[in-house]
Amino acid sequence: MTDFDIAAVRFVDEPVKDSGDGWRGPYARDRARVLHSAAFRRLAAKTQVHADPASGDPLLRTRLTHSLEVAQIAREMGAALGCDPDVVDTAGLAHDLGHPPFGHNGEDALDEMAAACGGFEGNAQTLRLLTRLESKIVDSDGRSVGLNLTRASLDAVCKYPWPRQPGLRKFGVYDDDRVIFDWVRAPAPPPAESPSGSSDSSGSSGSVGSVGSVGGPATGPGGVRRCLEAQVMDWADDVAYSVHDVEDGIISGHVKLALPIGDAEERARLCADVAEVYSTQTPEALAEVLDELLADPALAVLAEFDGSSRALVALKHAASLMIGRFATAAIRATRERYGPGPLRRYDADLIVPERIRAQCALLKGIALRYVMRQPGSEIRYARERQVLRELVTALLDRGADALDPVFAPMYRAADSDEARLRVVIDQVASLTDRAALNWHARLVRR
Repeated sequence: MTDFDIAAVRFVDEPVKDSGDGWRGPYARDRARVLHSAAFRRLAAKTQVHADPASGDPLLRTRLTHSLEVAQIAREMGAALGCDPDVVDTAGLAHDLGHPPFGHNGEDALDEMAAACGGFEGNAQTLRLLTRLESKIVDSDGRSVGLNLTRASLDAVCKYPWPRQPGLRKFGVYDDDRVIFDWVRAPAPPPAESPSGSSDSSGSSGSVGSVGSVGGPATGPGGVRRCLEAQVMDWADDVAYSVHDVEDGIISGHVKLALPIGDAEERARLCADVAEVYSTQTPEALAEVLDELLADPALAVLAEFDGSSRALVALKHAASLMIGRFATAAIRATRERYGPGPLRRYDADLIVPERIRAQCALLKGIALRYVMRQPGSEIRYARERQVLRELVTALLDRGADALDPVFAPMYRAADSDEARLRVVIDQVASLTDRAALNWHARLVRR
């Protein structure tokens, strides 16, 4: 088989469609399947950073708008490097499908509740959804194989292509999804002897807002390799996340670049946060980069942001400049390392210059400190975690009859308490933020 045949194959063979659209390749079909999926539509009502995506504010982002932006950045970066643009586009569209209600806060709550069945992780849930839960294709025994995407697209979605390991919060597959995961990863080269590429971090994370070092690892624990498309998607995610969350924070009034960030002591505290959560650099090194970043004319003008049309134009200009800077720097550095030819799959690792990673990390830190950790936020986070814990408990008590028709047969067919717990976790993870609150109000008696 050729490299293309290996990458473009699907887990379950499908009959050739006689629909007159032979101009569409397998990867374009993958993109269409994600774009038209129910899970993708649900992202419109799932939290990005700001608390209530159902608030009606058209300026603030949801997981859906974020995913569209990640896909656009990833597609253009991938095309510049020689990746198949539809593969990286698909990865960008799909990368957040597994996120539960209430974002990373909900992820922590479900991980606690799912301890008996292997835990919960949004990226592992994404793989599970794409290969099992989303209804599209069944195998010869009538079992769902999800959207049945090509191997290349599934591999590109695998941001953390390893099972759960001690000391690591981030992982990409549950034990009962290992069959298809191993099929996806079969062509990957053997583990590298040492990490290389965009980061030396394994992506471990902790509490709310602590979602791993910027750039993600080119290699994971034990030297596990990630394909180039996954690395491009991961960097595009960080770029979109860092720039747009600060943009939303400025619009909402939570982020003010004049004060408190203009205060020297506050800058030091911000850099300490970033060094702890997002960067391997010291607070002192980050302080130098922060001074340079805030002095950039495109950002300096935003210190007096007042919400006027002129101010919004300046904000959009700054966002475009930062996205272009972060994406272009990675493309140039990768080309310098690997040359001008087409790069895809395991031909290269994405190279992101250290200073660019630090700038991106500082922007993420601004959103962390002034949006996610704003006064009173921990009370809301605690309430969200309580809602999900109580909802899981209530559904386990009530059984299949309380579940959606998609999940009820899975619950009845489960042959152990752990398997039934996983179905309940799947059900809760599928809910939007508002639906989780409504289910809780209906099922949990106070």
